[in-house]
Amino acid sequence: MSTNLQIGIVGLPNVGKSTLFNAITKAGAEAANFPFCTIEPNIGVVEVPDHRLYDLAGLFHPKKTTPAFTRFVDIAGLVAGASKGEGLGNQFLSHIRETDAIAHVVRCFEDGNITHVAGHVDPVRDMDIINTELCLADLDVVDKRRSRVAKMAQAGLKETKQELSVLNRVFQVLEEGHPARQAELSDDDRLCLKELNLLTLKPVLYVLNVGEDDIADPMSNSFVQAAVGKAEEEKASWVPISAEIEAEVSELDPEEAAAFLSDLGEKEPGLNRLIRSAYSLLGLINFFTVGPDECRSWTIAEGTRAPRAAGKIHTDIERGFIRAEVISYDQLMQYGSFPAAREKGVLRLEGKDYIMQDGDVVYFRFNV
Repeated sequence: MSTNLQIGIVGLPNVGKSTLFNAITKAGAEAANFPFCTIEPNIGVVEVPDHRLYDLAGLFHPKKTTPAFTRFVDIAGLVAGASKGEGLGNQFLSHIRETDAIAHVVRCFEDGNITHVAGHVDPVRDMDIINTELCLADLDVVDKRRSRVAKMAQAGLKETKQELSVLNRVFQVLEEGHPARQAELSDDDRLCLKELNLLTLKPVLYVLNVGEDDIADPMSNSFVQAAVGKAEEEKASWVPISAEIEAEVSELDPEEAAAFLSDLGEKEPGLNRLIRSAYSLLGLINFFTVGPDECRSWTIAEGTRAPRAAGKIHTDIERGFIRAEVISYDQLMQYGSFPAAREKGVLRLEGKDYIMQDGDVVYFRFNV
């Protein structure tokens, strides 16, 4: 996974993808009421919301404060037949292959002024259309690879047998119309499939786009209820958001935005929930490095050991890793400085086997 989380925003035309993208990145991607408004994928970079970084910066007064970032890729509205080139077809599916996760925007609002590509709003049907296209695109990729590997297996290459077995299993799951992530795959199996970058092996977060009136109680919306039922059948994550509200919030200064959200009964923008949900879905956490020059947030996978985390900063630090001085964010904020924390005995020295925890504040000792 790249240093920054990359999320592809997909969905049918006119479900609110570009409106949401504009709001969260303020990148000004064109949003208009006609299909295929988005032709090239728009890429926007947005800060990962984490108050802890700014709290730490308040202690250290660094010259520079650097948050973690999430890249959002807005991909053109897919339609039935996209995998076979309908609409603008396969060129968009290739953009999704480069992302870590998929945010599948589902329309859960009625609006006579915004046409629906299928004539009326039906979230479950819409979810099925996109999922079918992703499955068909993967089916094609797996089938081509399967043919090549079968020839290699016939030629007596032993190491191809496991891969062929995995490809056959995944092909069968896809052929039945199910995403590849529903196949029972071991870590070794996934390694066999890695270079194929299958779309339906990526984690999916359903973004249920509701109208402004529904955001306070989204579950009262029958469209949301239907979409949640479908997501939970798939054991997929979901988050309700109003792209309309996010668009309005993005135009306001922070104080006005807070007041506007408060009037709606919201404590924070939906974007914060979206990014947190994506982090949770992918098992990501943040650790921090602090000092007078820079306070910085770094994103790693849960279960990462200290030397690997050090490698996020620089490969030399990983190579020459000696040990890590570690304190939790909560403890550092409680004691107010490293000397005070050291005096209380809460600043720890950890070795190569230490598994990093969310909110760790770390100083890596190394020698190259």
